[in-house]
Amino acid sequence: MKSNLKIKKEFFILLISVFFASCLTNVEETIVEEQEEVDPCADISFATNVKPIIDANCIGCHGVGGNSPNLTSYALISASASSVKGAVVSGRMPQGGSLTQEEIDAIACWVDSGALDN
Repeated sequence: MKSNLKIKKEFFILLISVFFASCLTNVEETIVEEQEEVDPCADISFATNVKPIIDANCIGCHGVGGNSPNLTSYALISASASSVKGAVVSGRMPQGGSLTQEEIDAIACWVDSGALDN
């Protein structure tokens, strides 16, 4: 009788051990997918983004016969790209108006990406 009880006790311990071991391997793992960094400047172009901002906010003062720098063409704007960026990022320009953060970021991205004629 004692032998039978001992076998049941060992079987019970074995059964509990298997149960807890199966719980350890049944844990769901969270898989973190690598996310590609999206370049916020990738879609910024001179013709689509920058020129319309300059035309709407800067040409009134920086057009032909106006204040320096003249910002009427790509060649003139790109020649002054770093100063234009500095003026809009600091909020000094446009005087008497303001740009949205999206417009400021577009100009900064364009300049930082090489001020391309794209």
